[in-house]
Amino acid sequence: MQEITTKQIKNSKKIGIVVADFNSIVTNALLMGTVQKLKENFVTSDQILVVHVPGAMELARVVQKLSKSGLVDGIIALGAVIRGETNHYDYVCKETASGLSQVSLQGDVPVMFGVLTTESLAQAVDRAGGKSGNKGTECAIGIVQMLSVESQIDELK
Repeated sequence: MQEITTKQIKNSKKIGIVVADFNSIVTNALLMGTVQKLKENFVTSDQILVVHVPGAMELARVVQKLSKSGLVDGIIALGAVIRGETNHYDYVCKETASGLSQVSLQGDVPVMFGVLTTESLAQAVDRAGGKSGNKGTECAIGIVQMLSVESQIDELK
Protein backbone atom coordinates (compact mmCIF):
# COMPACT_ATOMS: atom_id res chain seq x y z
CA MET A 1 0.00 0.00 0.00
CA GLN A 2 1.29 3.44 -0.91
CA GLU A 3 0.29 6.47 1.10
CA ILE A 4 0.80 10.10 0.29
CA THR A 5 0.89 12.37 3.32
CA THR A 6 1.22 16.08 3.92
CA LYS A 7 4.68 15.68 5.37
CA GLN A 8 6.63 18.88 5.32
CA ILE A 9 9.93 18.59 3.53
CA LYS A 10 12.87 20.86 2.96
CA ASN A 11 12.40 22.10 -0.55
CA SER A 12 13.58 24.56 -3.10
CA LYS A 13 10.13 25.59 -4.25
CA LYS A 14 9.29 29.16 -5.15
CA ILE A 15 6.23 30.67 -3.50
CA GLY A 16 4.21 33.61 -4.78
CA ILE A 17 2.20 35.70 -2.37
CA VAL A 18 -0.43 37.97 -3.88
CA VAL A 19 -1.71 40.40 -1.28
CA ALA A 20 -4.50 42.95 -1.49
CA ASP A 21 -3.55 46.37 -0.18
CA PHE A 22 -7.12 47.32 0.76
CA ASN A 23 -7.54 46.94 4.54
CA SER A 24 -3.75 47.06 4.81
CA ILE A 25 -3.73 47.05 8.61
CA VAL A 26 -4.99 43.48 8.29
CA THR A 27 -3.31 42.34 5.09
CA ASN A 28 0.13 43.54 6.18
CA ALA A 29 -0.19 41.39 9.32
CA LEU A 30 -1.28 38.43 7.18
CA LEU A 31 1.72 38.97 4.91
CA MET A 32 4.19 39.18 7.80
CA GLY A 33 2.83 35.98 9.32
CA THR A 34 2.96 34.20 5.97
CA VAL A 35 6.55 35.14 5.23
CA GLN A 36 7.71 34.26 8.75
CA LYS A 37 6.08 30.83 8.60
CA LEU A 38 7.45 30.11 5.12
CA LYS A 39 10.96 30.88 6.39
CA GLU A 40 10.38 28.54 9.34
CA ASN A 41 9.53 25.88 6.75
CA PHE A 42 12.81 26.20 4.81
CA VAL A 43 11.65 28.70 2.19
CA THR A 44 14.25 31.46 1.81
CA SER A 45 13.64 35.12 0.99
CA ASP A 46 14.99 34.47 -2.52
CA GLN A 47 12.23 31.89 -3.05
CA ILE A 48 9.41 34.28 -2.13
CA LEU A 49 7.81 36.68 -4.61
CA VAL A 50 5.31 39.17 -3.15
CA VAL A 51 2.90 40.92 -5.52
CA HIS A 52 0.60 43.69 -4.29
CA VAL A 53 -2.81 44.37 -5.85
CA PRO A 54 -5.35 47.08 -4.97
CA GLY A 55 -8.06 44.88 -3.44
CA ALA A 56 -9.61 41.44 -3.12
CA MET A 57 -11.36 41.57 -6.50
CA GLU A 58 -7.99 41.90 -8.23
CA LEU A 59 -6.47 38.85 -6.53
CA ALA A 60 -7.79 36.20 -8.94
CA ARG A 61 -6.55 37.96 -12.07
CA VAL A 62 -3.02 38.40 -10.79
CA VAL A 63 -2.95 34.94 -9.19
CA GLN A 64 -3.94 33.50 -12.57
CA LYS A 65 -1.24 35.48 -14.38
CA LEU A 66 1.37 34.42 -11.81
CA SER A 67 0.21 30.80 -12.02
CA LYS A 68 0.80 30.77 -15.77
CA SER A 69 4.13 32.63 -15.57
CA GLY A 70 6.31 29.71 -14.46
CA LEU A 71 7.87 31.98 -11.84
CA VAL A 72 6.45 30.11 -8.83
CA ASP A 73 5.51 26.61 -7.75
CA GLY A 74 2.65 27.65 -5.47
CA ILE A 75 0.67 30.77 -4.60
CA ILE A 76 -0.90 32.20 -1.47
CA ALA A 77 -3.66 34.80 -1.97
CA LEU A 78 -4.12 37.17 0.96
CA GLY A 79 -6.85 39.74 1.49
CA ALA A 80 -9.43 41.06 3.91
CA VAL A 81 -13.05 41.79 3.08
CA ILE A 82 -14.93 43.39 5.95
CA ARG A 83 -18.70 43.76 5.92
CA GLY A 84 -19.96 47.31 5.47
CA GLU A 85 -23.39 48.84 5.24
CA THR A 86 -24.15 47.62 1.70
CA ASN A 87 -24.34 44.21 0.04
CA HIS A 88 -21.10 44.98 -1.87
CA TYR A 89 -19.42 42.70 0.69
CA ASP A 90 -21.40 39.67 -0.52
CA TYR A 91 -20.42 40.22 -4.15
CA VAL A 92 -16.75 40.78 -3.38
CA CYS A 93 -16.55 37.67 -1.17
CA LYS A 94 -18.35 35.45 -3.66
CA GLU A 95 -16.44 36.57 -6.74
CA THR A 96 -13.06 36.52 -5.01
CA ALA A 97 -13.58 33.00 -3.69
CA SER A 98 -14.93 31.80 -7.04
CA GLY A 99 -12.09 33.33 -9.03
CA LEU A 100 -9.36 31.95 -6.80
CA SER A 101 -11.00 28.54 -6.73
CA GLN A 102 -11.07 28.43 -10.53
CA VAL A 103 -7.39 29.33 -10.76
CA SER A 104 -6.49 26.66 -8.23
CA LEU A 105 -8.46 23.98 -10.02
CA GLN A 106 -7.55 24.93 -13.59
CA GLY A 107 -4.15 26.54 -13.12
CA ASP A 108 -0.68 25.12 -13.13
CA VAL A 109 0.08 25.55 -9.43
CA PRO A 110 -1.76 25.14 -6.13
CA VAL A 111 -3.38 28.24 -4.65
CA MET A 112 -4.08 28.76 -0.95
CA PHE A 113 -7.07 30.93 -0.03
CA GLY A 114 -6.01 33.41 2.64
CA VAL A 115 -8.78 35.95 2.21
CA LEU A 116 -10.52 36.89 5.43
CA THR A 117 -14.25 37.55 5.16
CA THR A 118 -15.34 39.07 8.43
CA GLU A 119 -18.17 41.01 9.97
CA SER A 120 -15.89 43.62 11.56
CA LEU A 121 -12.38 45.02 11.63
CA ALA A 122 -11.94 43.51 15.11
CA GLN A 123 -12.68 40.02 13.74
CA ALA A 124 -10.22 40.56 10.90
CA VAL A 125 -7.47 41.73 13.27
CA ASP A 126 -8.13 38.69 15.48
CA ARG A 127 -7.55 36.42 12.44
CA ALA A 128 -4.45 38.29 11.28
CA GLY A 129 -2.25 37.58 14.27
CA GLY A 130 -4.65 38.30 17.11
CA LYS A 131 -6.39 35.92 19.46
CA SER A 132 -7.64 33.70 16.61
CA GLY A 133 -4.20 33.11 15.10
CA ASN A 134 -2.99 34.21 11.68
CA LYS A 135 -4.61 32.90 8.52
CA GLY A 136 -1.41 33.75 6.67
CA THR A 137 0.60 31.29 8.73
CA GLU A 138 -2.02 28.62 8.09
CA CYS A 139 -1.71 29.25 4.35
CA ALA A 140 2.08 29.09 4.51
CA ILE A 141 1.92 25.66 6.13
CA GLY A 142 -0.79 24.61 3.68
CA ILE A 143 1.16 25.55 0.55
CA VAL A 144 4.24 23.68 1.77
CA GLN A 145 2.06 20.63 2.43
CA MET A 146 0.34 20.88 -0.96
CA LEU A 147 3.67 21.12 -2.75
CA SER A 148 4.86 18.07 -0.83
CA VAL A 149 1.75 16.08 -1.79
CA GLU A 150 1.94 17.12 -5.44
CA SER A 151 5.64 16.30 -5.57
CA GLN A 152 4.96 12.83 -4.19
CA ILE A 153 2.24 12.28 -6.78
CA ASP A 154 4.61 13.37 -9.56
CA GLU A 155 7.22 10.90 -8.30
CA LEU A 156 4.75 8.03 -8.75
CA LYS A 157 4.48 8.68 -12.50
